[in-house]
Amino acid sequence: MIKYKTREEIEIMRHSCLLVGKAHAAIAGLLKPGISTMQINNIVEQFILDSGAIPSFKNYHGFPYATCISMNEAVVHGFPGAHELKEGDIISLDIGVYKNGFHGDSAYTYAIGEVSEDIKKLLRVTKESLYLGIDKARQGNRIGDIAFAIQEHTERKYGYGVVRELVGHGLGRDLHEDPQVPNYGKKGSGPKLKEGMVLAIEPMINMGVKEVSHLDDGWTVLTKDRKPSAHFEHDVCITKSEPDILTSFEEIEIVEKKNINLTWSY
Repeated sequence: MIKYKTREEIEIMRHSCLLVGKAHAAIAGLLKPGISTMQINNIVEQFILDSGAIPSFKNYHGFPYATCISMNEAVVHGFPGAHELKEGDIISLDIGVYKNGFHGDSAYTYAIGEVSEDIKKLLRVTKESLYLGIDKARQGNRIGDIAFAIQEHTERKYGYGVVRELVGHGLGRDLHEDPQVPNYGKKGSGPKLKEGMVLAIEPMINMGVKEVSHLDDGWTVLTKDRKPSAHFEHDVCITKSEPDILTSFEEIEIVEKKNINLTWSY
């Protein structure tokens, strides 16, 4: 069942969503060769707790950490650990916070130092597809319109693999609500978009094939061909007019541009 939010609830929820962006910004400048993924997780978790919020992901269906940290060929749900970042890696941080009764959920894929032109292109195209999907998140459209826009840009235009097993979702008092928001589909299909719906739109795009596999930890999802994958996510409210993006990449991008180890253009 889809849960529609009132204007008052949306404004409360906006605080949680913006806090996710601030959590990303708190770690973005530290993403350099030599830092371990567990250090990243611990810094993010402490930032969330210091902000009077709770990490949404920790202990969610048994997930043991505050942050999903997925590197290179890992698509999503990666575990932090002792592994240290190195030049040329890409790392997706998926962060959720729970505050004042509502969740915020946002993902961003970062380049560590200099990366190949192919990887730059993958990140750019995936991020572009997110905003193309968001542009279709308008009252009267359908979920399939969002899905088609993402798939058209990434798979049909660039030949990338659009992951089928993992999708976006509704968001609110629960971390995962109806409806599901695939990154592939047909125009005009799926539930109709109505004012008060909040969607976590999150393209998960592989440089190679769309198929994935899983590690024995029961969580980490990898590309089947072990080629890199990118993941970007915004929380979006359906309104009577323009899509209302509740999360923000602005602070992330400011830090990213200032950091010499992350300086390259999308």
